[in-house]
Amino acid sequence: MVLLGVVTLVFFLFNVLPGDPARLVMGERTDKASIENARKEMNLDKPLFTRYFLYLNDISPISVHPKAEQEKYNFVQLIPLGENALVLKSPYLGRSYTTKKKVNTALAEALPGTVILALAAMLLATVGGIFLGVVAALKKDTWLDTSSIAASVAGVSMPSFFAGLIIAYVFGYLLHSYTGLNMTGSLWEYDVFKGRHLALQNLILPALALGIRPLAIITQLTRSAVLDVLSQDYIRTAYAKGLSTRQVVWRHALPNALNPVVTAVSGWLAELLAGSFFIEFIFGWKGVGKITVDALEKFDFPMVMGAVLLTACLFILINLLTDILYAKLDPRVRLS
Repeated sequence: MVLLGVVTLVFFLFNVLPGDPARLVMGERTDKASIENARKEMNLDKPLFTRYFLYLNDISPISVHPKAEQEKYNFVQLIPLGENALVLKSPYLGRSYTTKKKVNTALAEALPGTVILALAAMLLATVGGIFLGVVAALKKDTWLDTSSIAASVAGVSMPSFFAGLIIAYVFGYLLHSYTGLNMTGSLWEYDVFKGRHLALQNLILPALALGIRPLAIITQLTRSAVLDVLSQDYIRTAYAKGLSTRQVVWRHALPNALNPVVTAVSGWLAELLAGSFFIEFIFGWKGVGKITVDALEKFDFPMVMGAVLLTACLFILINLLTDILYAKLDPRVRLS
């Protein structure tokens, strides 16, 4: 139902925007007859609600299509219905206005870059945030505690695009001779000597810029949760048994303090997968965010709509996996 709501909102939003998609596809100098043919091919000559149901039919994995369109949709026929058939297919998101490439193909090519960037940023934020949060809790009211709180407040207050600009300028430009890091670059690069090669160093700066805010949030959540758990009776019992501080914290306190951290990690991972647009654009990182920004500049509506729907699917999937993970970490929330 959430996905259906997103599909409906996206379709009607992009279909009330000014501009003629047929003219965007064919170009300004195309004759009127060619533009009318393009409008007919894109179903723009039909009423809005008819186009909406045709769009739902296109993006639905189980749908009804004429058998003659097998090459267009690359479907598997389930039940013949005269000239039509009930078919199984991957969602058809249309073709890009500018590149004429299928939106599915373009997103599939860009998605790995976004996923790798989001996972790298989340790994940095999770490991760093939990470590700093535990240290702050154990050293409560010391300079380590106040420093971590001050740094986390600064991190939360700094928008990702601003952090990206500062990090790119300082580490990729001013200190380039020391860091060896570039202001822009993708995961895979090509040069005449090495050919196509993996360039992991290009991942460092965008992952750092993207991970600053979740790192700050996770630090604060971990500190609060660990302080709360350390005041429980079973922690005092563990100390009374002669366990070391390391054993008490990492074996007993931290696992019981992870639920709010899991909530933050899952929410932020979904947000990073969807919200790395500016970071990808700033660092020239090839991903869904960058091709979406490029598509917005060119009014390439099918590409933007496809990217939004992909983002919604990722949000729903990650939230579902988070619910499953909750049940694994805390048996009290299991439905049974």
